[in-house]
Amino acid sequence: MAIDFPVILMQYVCLLFSLCVHEAAHAAMANRCGDPTARLMGRLSLNPLKHIDPLGTVIMPLLMMLTRFPFLFGFAKPVPFNPRNLNNIRRDPVLIALAGPGSNLLLIIAFTFVLRITVLASGITTVEELVQSPAAIIALYMIVINLVLMLFNCIPLPPLDGHHVLAYFLPPAAKQAFQQIGPFGLLIAILIGGRLIHPPLVFLRNLVVAYGLFGFNL
Repeated sequence: MAIDFPVILMQYVCLLFSLCVHEAAHAAMANRCGDPTARLMGRLSLNPLKHIDPLGTVIMPLLMMLTRFPFLFGFAKPVPFNPRNLNNIRRDPVLIALAGPGSNLLLIIAFTFVLRITVLASGITTVEELVQSPAAIIALYMIVINLVLMLFNCIPLPPLDGHHVLAYFLPPAAKQAFQQIGPFGLLIAILIGGRLIHPPLVFLRNLVVAYGLFGFNL
């Protein structure tokens, strides 16, 4: 089957924008919690050049799209923060971590309404008509990509955002042992993450499409 380069470009732009929003949200929350490290490094920005990780932002997503992987995923450079600058050294890392998935949730909500408005304005009544609308397709890409980013980052393994939330509830000894997973956490998450997030991803995607088509009359 021929590669559809316009679709790949559209998906990649949606992913890149979503990753930039995700990382900028981390930086904004860190700055709000008292640590300006990320802001001073230029990470409080939607400029992709400030966030790109060659493997996670370029190579892996493009390979996924070219090989028609079931869902599109990527990651950017982690946003650093200095715990000594935080207002609350125990609570604030959790708030900083949650800001990333929280930004993806806001994008999901925003583009769900874009999808609904597009459907109403265009008189779309079926899924077949839905996929013929460029505006609806972009909204769907943004919704699904951000669902994947949100769900994947909630996996409680370092360096993903979910591990900060889990660490908050662990005693010091268990937290230290948990951190030893280190760089293996991302590899483990990639290997098992697809299976973990697939059921909620499919459910939420179908729910959003149903809302886009029918509104609250589900």
